[in-house]
Amino acid sequence: MTRILVTGFCDAVRNLCDALGGQPEIELVHAEAYQGANGDRPAIDANLLYAGGNGSLPYEDLVRVRELTSAPIVLLVERADPTLFEEALEADIADVVVLPESAERVAFTLRRASRAALHSAGLPEERPARMITVFSPKGGTGKTVISTSLATSIARNEGLRTLLVDFDLQFGDAAIMLGIEPEQTLHELVTAPGELDADKFGGYLTRHPHSGIDVLAAPLRPEDGETVTEEKVERVLDVARKAYDVIVVDTSPFFHGALLATLDRTNVLVVVCSPEIPTLKNVRLGVDTLRLISFPEERIRLCLNRADADGAMRKPQIEGALGMDVSFQLPNVPEVPAAVNRGTPLTLEAPTSPFSLAVRSMSRSLLGAARKWDPDSAEPQAERDDLIHTVRGFASGWRWSRDGKPAADRAGEAT
Repeated sequence: MTRILVTGFCDAVRNLCDALGGQPEIELVHAEAYQGANGDRPAIDANLLYAGGNGSLPYEDLVRVRELTSAPIVLLVERADPTLFEEALEADIADVVVLPESAERVAFTLRRASRAALHSAGLPEERPARMITVFSPKGGTGKTVISTSLATSIARNEGLRTLLVDFDLQFGDAAIMLGIEPEQTLHELVTAPGELDADKFGGYLTRHPHSGIDVLAAPLRPEDGETVTEEKVERVLDVARKAYDVIVVDTSPFFHGALLATLDRTNVLVVVCSPEIPTLKNVRLGVDTLRLISFPEERIRLCLNRADADGAMRKPQIEGALGMDVSFQLPNVPEVPAAVNRGTPLTLEAPTSPFSLAVRSMSRSLLGAARKWDPDSAEPQAERDDLIHTVRGFASGWRWSRDGKPAADRAGEAT
C-alpha cells in the first residue's frame, strides 16, 4: 500500500483525489487530519501538494509538509510555467504534474517517487533477477508463445535460473503451452494465509521437466484473477527476484494494476507486434499509453512476430507506421503451431530451427549480447508512406479506456 499525504486539497483537485482514492493500493491522508492525529502517525510514502492557480511555488505549504514527513513531494500545477519548474527543482520537488491529468498517471508518478526515495536512502535493492516482460495490446500476436519460448531458451541455452510468471490473470495459457498441469497457481499463492517468503513461494511453482524452468501459473478460473491485487503482485515479484537469475513475465493485453506493478520492476519490456494493420493500430496506442505513464522508452523493445509471412508488411513499413525501431524479428515457421498443440516449445523440440535460433539470439540480446535474426526485406518508399498514413488514421480515431483497452475494441482475440 502506498500512503499519500494530500496538502492543499480544494475543489480544483477534488475529482482527481476522488479518482486517486479508487486506484489500487493507494491510500490518501489529508494533511489536516494527519497533523491533528494523536499518538503514532502512519508512515507516509509520498506527498501530493497542490500549488494553487497562481503559478508560484507554495513555500508555506512546503515548510508545513516537511515538518510532517520527509517523504518525496509531487507537485500539482495548473499551468506549465518554466520559472515554477526551476523553483521546484531547487526546492527538491520529486516531480511536477500539470493538470488536467488522469488518476492513473498521477498514481504511477507517486509510486515512482516513493520507490526512488527508498533507493536513494540507501535501502537494499534486493532484486538480482533480470526481469523481461512480454506484452502486446492485441490478442493473437503470439505473445505467450514468445514468453514460453524465451524462458525455455534462456534456461536451456544460458544455464540461468529462470522463472516464468503468467500474469494474464483471466485467460493465461502459459502452462498449457508448456504441457504442464499445475496443482497450485497464482490464485492459491495470493490467497494463502500468512506472510509470503521464499520457502512459501516455492510451494506454489510448477517445474517444467524438459527445460528446468519454474512456472507460476495463472489462475484456472477467470473470476479468480480478481484476487490478484497490485500489492500482491508487487510482493510476489519482490520475493521472486531474490531467487532467480531471470524472470520472464507473460501479461494480458490490458493496462490493469498487475501490469502497472510489473512495469515498475521491468528491466526490458518486449512489445509484440504482428504485421497486420489492426495489430499495428493497437500497438501504436499501447506504446503511446506507455509514454503517458512515463515508462522509460529505452527499456522498450519491439518484436515483430511472423515477420516473413506471405503478404505480410515488412520491417521498414512497420517502423515507419509506429515511429520506432523493430528490435527483433521472428520468422513465420509452420512448426510453431504444431509444437503449441503438442505442449512442447519449438525451442526445445527443434533447437536449430529458424524460429528457435531467432529466439536464442533475441534472448541473448535481452540478457546483454546483441545478435539478431534479420530477414532480407525492403519495401518501396511509396508503399511505406501509404501504410504510415493508414495506421495513423486508424490510431487517431481510438482512445484508451480506464481498463486499458481501446474503448471501441472490447472483443480481444485469444492470446
